[in-house]
Amino acid sequence: MFFSGDPSTRKRVDLGGRSSKERDRQKLLEQTRLERNRRLWLRQQNSAALKIQKYFRGRKVVEVERAKVREQFYETYGKHCQNVDRHCFGPDSEFLRQLIFFVNARNINDFSILVETCRLIQHFVQDSGDVVGLFAGMDYLSNHSLVVYRLKRFSFACIQAIHHNRYQLKDQLLINGEESSASATILRQALVLLLDPKLPWACKTVGYLMQRNVFSLFREVILTARENMDGKGSSGEVSALEHVLACMISHVGQSPCICSNVDPQWSFSFQILTIPFLWQTFPYLKEVFASRSLIQYYTNQMALCVQNHANVFPTDTLNEFPGYACILGNILETTSAALSQPDCLFEMALDLAAVTTFLLEALPPIKSSSRESSTVGEDDMIVGDESVEIILDDNLQQQITNAIDSRFLVQLTNVLFGGISTAHGLDNEGPDDKEVAAVAAACAFLHVTFNTLPLERIMTVLAYRTELVPVLWNFMKRCHQNQKWSSLPESFSYLLGDAPGWLLPLSVFCPVYKHMLMIVDNEEFYEQEKPLSLKDVRCLIVILRQALWQLLWVNPSAHPSSGKSISNTSGHKRHPVEAIQRRVGTVASELLSQLQDWNNRRQFTPPSDFHADGVNDYFISQAVMEGTKAHDILKQAPFLIPFTSRVKIFTSQLASVRQRQEAHGVFTRNRFRIRRDHILEDAYNQMSALSEEDLRGLIRVTFFNEFGVEEAGIDGGGIFKDFMENITRAAFDVQYGLFKETADHLLYPNPGSGLIHEQHLQFFHFLGSLLAKAMFEGILVDIPFATFFLSKLKQKYNYLNDLPSLDPELYRHLIFLKHYKGDISELELYFVIVNNEYGEQTEEELLPGGKNIRVTNENVITFIHLVSNHRLNFQIRQQSTHFLRGFQQLIRKEWIDMFNEHELQLLISGSLDSLDVDDLRHNTNYAGGYHGEHYVIEMFWEVLKSFSLENQKKFLKFVTGCSRGPLLGFKYLEPLFCIQRAGGSASAEALDRLPTSATCMNLLKLPPYRSKEQLETKLLYAINADAGFDLS
Repeated sequence: MFFSGDPSTRKRVDLGGRSSKERDRQKLLEQTRLERNRRLWLRQQNSAALKIQKYFRGRKVVEVERAKVREQFYETYGKHCQNVDRHCFGPDSEFLRQLIFFVNARNINDFSILVETCRLIQHFVQDSGDVVGLFAGMDYLSNHSLVVYRLKRFSFACIQAIHHNRYQLKDQLLINGEESSASATILRQALVLLLDPKLPWACKTVGYLMQRNVFSLFREVILTARENMDGKGSSGEVSALEHVLACMISHVGQSPCICSNVDPQWSFSFQILTIPFLWQTFPYLKEVFASRSLIQYYTNQMALCVQNHANVFPTDTLNEFPGYACILGNILETTSAALSQPDCLFEMALDLAAVTTFLLEALPPIKSSSRESSTVGEDDMIVGDESVEIILDDNLQQQITNAIDSRFLVQLTNVLFGGISTAHGLDNEGPDDKEVAAVAAACAFLHVTFNTLPLERIMTVLAYRTELVPVLWNFMKRCHQNQKWSSLPESFSYLLGDAPGWLLPLSVFCPVYKHMLMIVDNEEFYEQEKPLSLKDVRCLIVILRQALWQLLWVNPSAHPSSGKSISNTSGHKRHPVEAIQRRVGTVASELLSQLQDWNNRRQFTPPSDFHADGVNDYFISQAVMEGTKAHDILKQAPFLIPFTSRVKIFTSQLASVRQRQEAHGVFTRNRFRIRRDHILEDAYNQMSALSEEDLRGLIRVTFFNEFGVEEAGIDGGGIFKDFMENITRAAFDVQYGLFKETADHLLYPNPGSGLIHEQHLQFFHFLGSLLAKAMFEGILVDIPFATFFLSKLKQKYNYLNDLPSLDPELYRHLIFLKHYKGDISELELYFVIVNNEYGEQTEEELLPGGKNIRVTNENVITFIHLVSNHRLNFQIRQQSTHFLRGFQQLIRKEWIDMFNEHELQLLISGSLDSLDVDDLRHNTNYAGGYHGEHYVIEMFWEVLKSFSLENQKKFLKFVTGCSRGPLLGFKYLEPLFCIQRAGGSASAEALDRLPTSATCMNLLKLPPYRSKEQLETKLLYAINADAGFDLS
């Protein structure tokens, strides 16, 4: 605002630190660079303009010259070739030279001349029968260069004429019949004549045509012709176009052959075989292509493209007809014939497996008509940044699934494994290169097949009609023993990269062997040791356990949520290694769980063989927390963790829930008034009225004896334990009619319970809640359930091998049918089963119309499994469902899933072994003057040890309210067992008293008896008095 007194102007300062001279220098350099680029662009522009002008002038001159030659041709030979005779086709004539120089497929007059020329060639050949003499005269050797040049140019001109005029000729393109006068037919018949493989110029002519990419022209011709067919297939006659293609593909790969290699993108494989349903139009071409030499050549060509990951598929296909799917369907249709030939080569089978694996990997999953369990998710095609779902045409899906049938699978595995012995070689000998290649090819193909096709169509075939399981097991066993797993060949490296060599074999072996175990019976597995010996099964358990631990804990998948997406338009899926890791983790855990079930039925290996070596205290602490690796392992493969550790986790989870419940409802109490002689009715009426929240809370019980008098004792937990033991004994008593027992006295729901109790399903819901409450409170109850019913608590399906525990006689009859050597239809069995409940017989069909379906040798396996399913699953489905609903009110499914059926029975009832008196003594406290070395205490433990198991259980019930001890030992009894001195002094009156107890505190009040005999007499009287809590 005011003059500061300084007349000078301030100097501008560049904060960038550069002087104005430097800025000017940078600006000058930038201007110079731009000017240089502009001059370069002008030079390029001028050069391009000169080239265009040069080409244009050259083409213009050529067109002028062609016009002149065309006029000369007309003057000499006529516009309709009326002046042409057979000598005009000889080497000395100008007829063919002029024709191939000026002919233009777009010119209608030239097209007419070309057609007429082809007609004349056929006419002259028919007259003389000498094709070579017509074009070469008497001396082919001296004129062969000229003849070959003319004929390969003439042949290409004919193909171009058909291609350029395909829309005008679309009605003629697939016309059959040699006598046809249609222009397209005449051109194609001339090509057939000139491309005969027996002619001396055939090799160079076919090579020239392929270099000119004629298969791409034929592709457009065929697609145009099929648009006009209205879905009709071949009429049965061989068309000339089919003959042309047959001539060309038959030449390739023949010896001697001097054709140069052609870019695979323009080859027959990727131009013609990618046409949907090609063989419907060209059945004769299918026969030609299916010959061993041709299919071997083309599969090898495609296999090389697979190794190079070349994107060679045409881009003119519709979304529902992608090229990789069409070529897969066409190849698979023809391979069966080639594989069935006795001289089929091992190398061809390897190439075929590589190609089909690559193409199947690109397919989206093909859904089955029936619902099945699968590890495959949804697949999307990724194009740029957008996800486009690929849905194949239904007929194309059908073509692929029909082609991969039982015959194809048997043939492919027979060729691959034909030279591999399933007998065990020397343990120190690893698999050779051929065996590694065969195993890799078979496993890669089947792994991708499992992810793509419906499994029920192929599993039984692989399990029982191929040598897949013994070959893979022999391979895996030797690799395991040598501690060296062979890496995959290069053609399959895109599936696994540098992943361990055991991944791919396990991904195939596990589901197939698991399927076998669902069908084999107990005699086959245990006695005959089929399909693997028990020694081999023990080795397999070790391999699976180590693989699972490696996958789930040591090196888990880095992309657990990455789907089966496809990274580009050629169909390669993202993260194939992670996908295989997840699949092996799933199928290996399923198989190991199934082997554990077999071991529980009849032990053939120690249970510790299923436990991982790396489970420690840190792992257990992590397993309790959701979201950790250890917790994921607990859910997916709980058998890797020792049973005692899982029980600790389970009890800690229950304790956590109980603590939260107590914190929310400190003063809530549910009090039951129970009459001992009406315990079931009173418990049902009062417990059924409780909400799920109340069931989790504390329940206190007051007992009334048969006289209606309230029993002595305040429920601090002990009376409730006594109530739970008594109510479960009454409710699950077979006399009540809700449960039946097997020959081994194991309980399962009575299928005829509805005939006895009108509200039987509500009772099963109540019983489920009752059992859950016992487990929730940590109370062991003496209820031996049948294994197949415990499976229902885990929501599992029962199979034939579970039937002996229910009906051993029916099982023996079914096994007799399974191994029956005669004609089963003579036994007059039908797909029906007779139920006999309380003298009432009902007949049920196992299949719709089963009364009219006779059991035969072909369907006997289906009959056996349907009968097993009816008895083990269908008959008790309603009872099991309602029981499970009540059970899951308190016990979550994820808690139960940690245990198998055998372990679940231990959770419910504890060990059936004798009571461990030493463990109880080691975990006992003393009060009132007693101590561990007191003479009364010494006598007490000697007496207790001498009791029978029944009396020991009665004693335990007397002091704790439950006849079974804690599952993990008396260390976990809360509170610890305590012996307190009762009666004060050792007076006669005190010594005459009986021992008493306080079950809520696990306390025994023991007078100081003077002799062992007196102590034993008083203690036995007390525990057998059945006086309820009057002795408390």
